[in-house]
Amino acid sequence: MDPASLVKRALYVTGRAVRETGQALDRLGCAIQGRLAYKEQLSRHRRLMPLYDKAPSIGAGTFVAPSAAVIGSVTIGRNSSVWYSAVIRGDVNAVKIGENTSIGDRAVVHVTRNGLTGPKPLPTLIGDNVTVGQGALIHGCTIEDNAVVDIGATVMDGAVVSNNSILGTGALLTEGQRIPSGEFWGGSPAKFIRKLTDVEIANIKATADRVQEISKKHDEFHSRSGEDQQKERERVWNIADRGEIPPEHLY
Repeated sequence: MDPASLVKRALYVTGRAVRETGQALDRLGCAIQGRLAYKEQLSRHRRLMPLYDKAPSIGAGTFVAPSAAVIGSVTIGRNSSVWYSAVIRGDVNAVKIGENTSIGDRAVVHVTRNGLTGPKPLPTLIGDNVTVGQGALIHGCTIEDNAVVDIGATVMDGAVVSNNSILGTGALLTEGQRIPSGEFWGGSPAKFIRKLTDVEIANIKATADRVQEISKKHDEFHSRSGEDQQKERERVWNIADRGEIPPEHLY
């Protein structure tokens, strides 16, 4: 290992030790205070995780859920969202995600080092105004602007989902396939189903906007302290007991 890599590794290990020490001191302080201590429940899970010298870069206004994991060489643009239990891993290659794009709950985004025809790097590129549905698998492929990969769909190495197109629920886009612009594909393996209407194409952007609007509500709630979150829950429960629903909870 070269000297520069050794220094980076040493800094990483030292920084982690310091952070672990801080957590230990917090637990000790709570033990000393006894019943007077306010204990905020913190998860040891880290949403953003560097991998040696590769670290995620997240744009302003982007929501990353507490249980999501963004690892290594991952770049996400502004006003996007990564939902609960989603995993984006940029280890053997890079992941680049644009603006106003959502990665749904339990979705997995990964990369590949080599292509089908040999040692050709295949990063994962996801454009602007893209909606990746819950449980989707995105692997070493390209999803262009203004597209949808629906719930449980899979996009494999070297495949392309062109702009203004939709890959349907549970579909499998196999290695090297391309969905042309303006088309709806479905099935396993995926095939052409029909052309999209102008209304459906316009709704792709509208869906992306709607998801980001909801993500702002989640981001605002999770940015509060544990004590403030509990107060908000109690406020909502009191309103619910009266048979009402707070307007801000109506998405």
